[in-house]
Amino acid sequence: MAVSLNKVKFLVVDDNAHAINLVKTMLRGFGTDRLDDAQTIEAAKQRMKANPADIVILDYMMGTEEGVTFARWLRNAPDSPAPYTPIILLTGHADLTRVMAARDAGVNEFCIKPVTPADLMKRIVQVINNPRPFVRSATYFGPDRRRRDDPAYKGPERRADRKPKA
Repeated sequence: MAVSLNKVKFLVVDDNAHAINLVKTMLRGFGTDRLDDAQTIEAAKQRMKANPADIVILDYMMGTEEGVTFARWLRNAPDSPAPYTPIILLTGHADLTRVMAARDAGVNEFCIKPVTPADLMKRIVQVINNPRPFVRSATYFGPDRRRRDDPAYKGPERRADRKPKA
């Protein structure tokens, strides 16, 4: 699990300055000082365009905005500077509807608030050491949403690379 973060650049996006400082303190404790932050989605877009981060840590609720708006932009907009950038979503709202909305927007990992350093580091290690391949379809672009193979699944195979040869 040893990961060196001293060369990893983070963008922390949250409308709450205290939350930004808390996450940045954790990241400094992990060994990085390459930190940027934004308190609005528009500011986050500008930061990514000016100097893209390696990993984005994004809050779900940003005042009247939702962080998934930024995730959709980063994944799909023609002017997105880095559509493959890992996104770790922080949320105090872990209901299924919001988790699915974030997953469908292309978020890589989730951390439930209040976030602990161990939880955040686990998600960072996951996106660095075990990145999921990206999938593009007519309605989705982002990390493969399948997290595991279910050997008990007996339904039709939808993935072309897994269909039995005729």
